[in-house]
Amino acid sequence: MDDAFYGEMRQKFKKLVEDHNLLEEEIIISGRTLSVEEAIGNPERRDYPIVKGQEKLMQAEFKGIKGQAFTDMPASFNGDLKEVLDRPLNNNFDRAVLVSTMNAVCRYLGLIDKTVHCHDEAPEICSRNLVTYISEKYGIPKVAMIGLQPAMLERLAEKFPIRCVDMDPDNIGKSKSGVEIEGMAATDEVLEWCDLIVATGSTVVNATIVNYCNKKPAIFFGTSGAAACYLMGLQRFCTEAS
Repeated sequence: MDDAFYGEMRQKFKKLVEDHNLLEEEIIISGRTLSVEEAIGNPERRDYPIVKGQEKLMQAEFKGIKGQAFTDMPASFNGDLKEVLDRPLNNNFDRAVLVSTMNAVCRYLGLIDKTVHCHDEAPEICSRNLVTYISEKYGIPKVAMIGLQPAMLERLAEKFPIRCVDMDPDNIGKSKSGVEIEGMAATDEVLEWCDLIVATGSTVVNATIVNYCNKKPAIFFGTSGAAACYLMGLQRFCTEAS
């Protein structure tokens, strides 16, 4: 984990909390792991990581406002904001606690939106929107997808040269939408090859996000990275979340 990145991010979040006089209040952050149906509804395609069970959505609630984070180490938690800010970031669960909390609090403060995962066929709509967004802003770049999002991969592969790296051993070496999924060992080569990085926002939870900042233009998609992108000045794309 890059202590400098997470230290800066947490310090910026702490300042927000202090500036709005929230740190000393007895405010409880409660979280739980969502079921597949709660998280994404019932999409027609069943190859999303959350449907397959590799990841779960943890949800924090702050004054009635929800923030979420994908993690492979789901569990419940509760505590006040000071406890969350002081919590050591030892693993993906600890980072999911911080990230989901940041998403809920920053949403409460009106700084970000779209912190609750979209449902049913909305990921397909978002994928088409992403193709339009990239085309209008970057033309026809070579795209490195970090973290397989199957609907996005399918749509992006129709328009752009693309390579995809993923952590799931069940995906590596398999062809998805005509693209062979590569393991994380290929990351440096893929990043050197590409013009544009399209990475899952959950990289902020698994502590790989620093590998994709300040190298090439990067877009972080989804709900998990909402507050992190705001705080750290990163580009985020998410059109269908609520």
